[in-house]
Amino acid sequence: MWYSRGHSLTGKTGAMRLLPDNIKVLYIATNCVEPYVEIITVKDPKRRLSLCSSDDSEADEPDYQREDDDALPVLCDESQLVGDYHLKRLAAHMPARTQCYPWQLVYSTAIHGSSLKTLYRNMAGLDSPVLLVIKDMHQKVFGAFSSDPFKVSKYCYGTGETFLFSFNPDFQAYRWSGENSYFVSGNLESLQIGGGGGGFGLWLDADLYHGSSFSCPTFHNKSLSTQEDFVVQDLEVWTVKN
Repeated sequence: MWYSRGHSLTGKTGAMRLLPDNIKVLYIATNCVEPYVEIITVKDPKRRLSLCSSDDSEADEPDYQREDDDALPVLCDESQLVGDYHLKRLAAHMPARTQCYPWQLVYSTAIHGSSLKTLYRNMAGLDSPVLLVIKDMHQKVFGAFSSDPFKVSKYCYGTGETFLFSFNPDFQAYRWSGENSYFVSGNLESLQIGGGGGGFGLWLDADLYHGSSFSCPTFHNKSLSTQEDFVVQDLEVWTVKN
């Protein structure tokens, strides 16, 4: 990973100017993950001389916050599962490229029925991140943010922006551990998010009725529900509306 001071064009002249000191542009790439860029705001630039470190421990990660952390994502449609409480906590973990854009409902079991095929079909042609939200029969809310829309694929896809989350009952986000790149994979029989340890971080069947959640190396997560096997009561998928 490396970072640079950002530049932008000014006025009609097209002259370049530096962005403020507290704005950093991160370019993140590994051998297994498609490179991507994050724009962040550093809380206290004097506390860190560099955003780069040879030590990957959490203690050496930069102390930063994104612009508009307190701004809630705007939902274009009514949600049966998420409110301001959920959105405020999720927004702080979403990448900068999703900020300031409204979110639209692309799939809901209440509207479209329970079918993984329909979920895939509704996302055909999308090229934006998606937010999967589930409520199980125990009234627990959890899900995943995926850097890429869900699709049928022979191989895993996605980037390190992908993360799992749970309100069970307190909010917990499980970000990419860097241990593997098994972010998302899907076929007509099931959708899987995270893996590598004998179980998936989040798994859903073809009817979007039965699911499971196990600890996995991709996210080092705990089970998202109160039980590793759960039954879906409601499910929604949201996407950024560009």
